[in-house]
Amino acid sequence: MDTVVAAPRALLGRTITGPACVRISAGRIVEVIQGAPPGNAEVLTDGLLTPGLVDVQVNGAVGVDFAEVDPEGMAAVARALPPTGVTRFLPTLITAPVPVAVRQAHAVLAAAAALPEHAGAKPLGVHLEGPFLSPHRAGVHDPALMVAPGPAELDLLLCDEVLRRALRMVTLAPERPGGMEAVRRLAAAGVLVAVGHSDATGEQTRAAAEAGARMVTHLFNAQRPLGHREPGVPGVALVDDRFTLGLIADLAHVGPDVCRLVFNAAGNRVALVTDAVAAAGMPPGRYQLGGADVLLTEDGVPRSPEGTIAGSALTLDRAVRNIVSVGVDVAAALAAATVIPADAIGEPTLGRLEPGAVADLVWWDEDLRPRKVWIDGRVAYDSTRPLDTALPPLPATPPTPLNTATVSLAAGQ
Repeated sequence: MDTVVAAPRALLGRTITGPACVRISAGRIVEVIQGAPPGNAEVLTDGLLTPGLVDVQVNGAVGVDFAEVDPEGMAAVARALPPTGVTRFLPTLITAPVPVAVRQAHAVLAAAAALPEHAGAKPLGVHLEGPFLSPHRAGVHDPALMVAPGPAELDLLLCDEVLRRALRMVTLAPERPGGMEAVRRLAAAGVLVAVGHSDATGEQTRAAAEAGARMVTHLFNAQRPLGHREPGVPGVALVDDRFTLGLIADLAHVGPDVCRLVFNAAGNRVALVTDAVAAAGMPPGRYQLGGADVLLTEDGVPRSPEGTIAGSALTLDRAVRNIVSVGVDVAAALAAATVIPADAIGEPTLGRLEPGAVADLVWWDEDLRPRKVWIDGRVAYDSTRPLDTALPPLPATPPTPLNTATVSLAAGQ
């Protein structure tokens, strides 16, 4: 039997309109109707209906680091994301030796394959953020583990049949020896190539786009900065329409005024990401990111013991609210968390309310907080009901106690 969900307002395309209703059958949207709902509809009395959110950079959450994930940990993350509006996510692995990264990727894929039916948000494959990065823009990645992307290293990724099918995105520094050829080879294999942790000049960034790069990982962070004569990575990214711009909108990685500037310059190409780490959704304490310590203090920003920002504790719904708070239009902010990231990773049935699309929906209240979430047409979260007790529980292990006196806030990503 079909399900019909009606709302006074809905995000259709990149515009908020309404009233509108969505007819769902077998986990897909089969019809979108504007106007008064039919008599059999579930009528949402207020708020806003949108597609499910798509996060293409998630290192972990709720105490789970994807570099050391098991099926129970993956299930905990999948369960934790729908209350934040996220219905699909791309597990991300940071810099490690290539054979180690391959092993970690297989563990991520095995844990994803073991998810129970209707376990929560669904993984979309793997994003490798490294090891083909610049030691000059390392952030919290270990420079000693970074390598140039030679043919042998790429063979380990692309000749592994299981990984090749699931490798959705690779972040690299195109200025490294072999970098441009790596961009061409990965792009030809259908992998989204992102420029990140890069000391590339503007000219080199543009050359990467010519070679097939189509995204910038966490714009402004861990890359050659914007200058008025040398545009660096951000300057070219803001004016080159071939790039989708990943933006961590916790207002700590990138300040409010610059977030607004990014949307003013290229709002139709911004993909909000969390870059969430194991500390996301957890109390202050000591967590892991790729095997290294990450310290979450009361300010809510994960950092290395030296004080460098280490991913985020952001949720994607909060990123949307943050962007709206700096003056960006609600529809533009929501598009940046739905259709834009979905299109960037080549998922034309995600992030939109239209016939043929996957029936991932979010009902937001007037304060832009998720009230109800559907995944494949089935309710995955309802703020008025307790979480499904049949799902794996969230981790109960407390974080390692944090001695905040060890944290220096002088450094930054």
